[in-house]
Amino acid sequence: MNRIGAKTVSLAALFLILTLSANPLIAQDAQTSLSGTIRDPSGKTVPNVKVSAKNLSTGEATETLTGAAGVYRIANLPAGDYEVNASAEGIGVNTTKVTLSAGSPQTADLILSPSSQPPSAGPSENLPNAPSSTQTSPSLEDLGFSKAEQQGNAAQQALLDKRTHMLKIHQRLGLIAAVPIVASVVTSFGAGGRDTSRASRDLHLALGAAAGDLYFTSAYFAIRAPKIEGTETRGPIRLHKALAWIHGPGMILTPILGAMAFEQKSKGEKVHGIAAAHGPVAIVTAGAFGAALLAVSVKF
Repeated sequence: MNRIGAKTVSLAALFLILTLSANPLIAQDAQTSLSGTIRDPSGKTVPNVKVSAKNLSTGEATETLTGAAGVYRIANLPAGDYEVNASAEGIGVNTTKVTLSAGSPQTADLILSPSSQPPSAGPSENLPNAPSSTQTSPSLEDLGFSKAEQQGNAAQQALLDKRTHMLKIHQRLGLIAAVPIVASVVTSFGAGGRDTSRASRDLHLALGAAAGDLYFTSAYFAIRAPKIEGTETRGPIRLHKALAWIHGPGMILTPILGAMAFEQKSKGEKVHGIAAAHGPVAIVTAGAFGAALLAVSVKF
């Protein structure tokens, strides 16, 4: 082989070597890596978390696991848009989206969420009726409720819970108050006669006082229970409230008339004047109170 031929062969070989070595360099420059740290809701790093990076253009997914320090790294990823998903059984899931640029390593840290919908990392995940693939059921946001509306619903529910609790106390105290009310009505027949003893009148007075204390304590919980705007009173509840306009004033008037009658009897006088209405008023009051209890205790 002459000198010129040898030189030509050497140049061709050198060109071939440079060409073959340049192709991996070009391919390497077109790829990049993705890394990050996975934490639980308390902020602690989580090992052995399954992390996948799905290329949104090709649909190809690459998976890996976090190390002991909760760090993951996926190398040799082509540039493009990716959906990164992290999941750990018993801890939670999270999904985010990243855009990888050739030759520029990207970091994506994730915090696992135990809720049905992981925290959103992009505006598209906040759109109604667009639940992520990791969800088992739509969230309130998916159904079109804004965060303000969700907070309003929670406040309304708390108000309703408080009202329910106070009305339950009102009902129980009302049932307890019925015992001394009935007992005071029964003893009234033996406390107003001409031959009754001071002990009979004292027992009647004590029962009336106990009935009044329980009644007004029960009424306090009904009056102070939070009102729910937009609700309408119907059926037995309407009757229950209407009867309160009878037994309420009656429970105020009965002890006043009773005190007047007690004083007259203590002086040896016959009960007279408006004090004589103590018995009828007490009976009407007790009857209205009993009907109010039945209105919410018996279905009709």
